[in-house]
Amino acid sequence: MSDPSLLAVDVGNSNIKFGVHNGKVWTHSWPVQTVRDRMPGEYAVLLRSFFRDAGLELRSVSRVILSSVVPQLTDGLRVMLEHQVGRPPLVVGAHLDLGVRIGTESPHAVGADLLANAVAGYARFRAACVVISLGTATTLSAVSDAGELYGVSIAAGMGTTEKALVGGAAQLAHVPLEPPPDVLGTNTRHAMQSGLVLGHLALIEGLVARIQRSHGPHKVVASGGLVHLLADHTDLFDAVDPRLTLEGLRIIAERNA
Repeated sequence: MSDPSLLAVDVGNSNIKFGVHNGKVWTHSWPVQTVRDRMPGEYAVLLRSFFRDAGLELRSVSRVILSSVVPQLTDGLRVMLEHQVGRPPLVVGAHLDLGVRIGTESPHAVGADLLANAVAGYARFRAACVVISLGTATTLSAVSDAGELYGVSIAAGMGTTEKALVGGAAQLAHVPLEPPPDVLGTNTRHAMQSGLVLGHLALIEGLVARIQRSHGPHKVVASGGLVHLLADHTDLFDAVDPRLTLEGLRIIAERNA
């Protein structure tokens, strides 16, 4: 097995993903739950365990990149990664050479995950595209033909919506997030799954349709931990890539080597 070339760390609101790229392909990825009050040393123990079990050496990593949308964890993980790998991580932000321009009102307020997604989506198509990420929030990032991230739509994710629905309705219990057998449920479970899963898909399809009407044709790529729930139930997606954010981080790391 070749030595790892890049360690990419994507810190999201629900999960942190550690990914290893050997210069050709992603060889390993490990998701862990995001716990805001977990000490950096605890994440270091997990990271060392992942590398040890994979037969990899942390000190053989040549580059590290960190993307975080959880400010409480960013600095601690940055210091932890430098200590574990022996080199400071590149921290994703609007100040870097991204390969796409940021055309929003406040470029430095755009989340690092949205930047990575936009970079990966545009690199895939080299054309106008909408990058959909399904996680704690569902985000749609629009990139122009000229490579400008010009707008974003943010909605509550499926899991977030399910928790809010159950928390606010006394007679509703938690249900698995999976598509129901029909768009109309004949029991409470299937009725909720219709609204939560197929309704969420309808939201995405509707937003993309509005983007297409307002701004012209766009390719569509979907990513995120919940993308598998929707991919087989729509022809909207031109591509599905659960590792899209990691791929964006790889591209950013190469451009800023």
